[in-house]
Amino acid sequence: MHIAKVHFSVEQIRRDSYAGRVPKENDCIDILKALADRTRLRLIKVLLADRASVNELTDRLHLSQYNTSKHLRVLKQAGIVDMEAVGTRREYFIADPFRKKIEQEGSTLDFGCCSFRMDQLPD
Repeated sequence: MHIAKVHFSVEQIRRDSYAGRVPKENDCIDILKALADRTRLRLIKVLLADRASVNELTDRLHLSQYNTSKHLRVLKQAGIVDMEAVGTRREYFIADPFRKKIEQEGSTLDFGCCSFRMDQLPD
C-alpha cells in the first residue's frame, strides 16, 4: 500500500484556510493536528494574551525548552502562530489571520471541516 505524502505551504494554508471558503480535507489536517495536543492549546491560550519568547513560555507552562520549541513549530506550520525577531530574542504570537478569525467568529471557530471552542482552552 502506498501512502502519498501531502505538503501544504504555510502561506497556502493561511490563504485558503482563512479566506472564508470551506477548506479541503488536507487543509484541516494541519489545523486539527495543531489543535489536537493539550500543550499546544496551552501555548495558544498564553499567546492569545501576549507575545512571548520560548524561555518565557517554558517557564510559564513548566515545559522543557525542546518541547516548547517543537510545539511552536507545529503551530507555526499550521499558520496559527508566527514569530518575530527582536534583537537576539524571538517573540512568538498568534498569527494575524488566525487572530482575525477569532475576532470575527468569537469563541467558536468554524474551519469548515469542524468547529473549535477557543473559550475552553486548558490551563
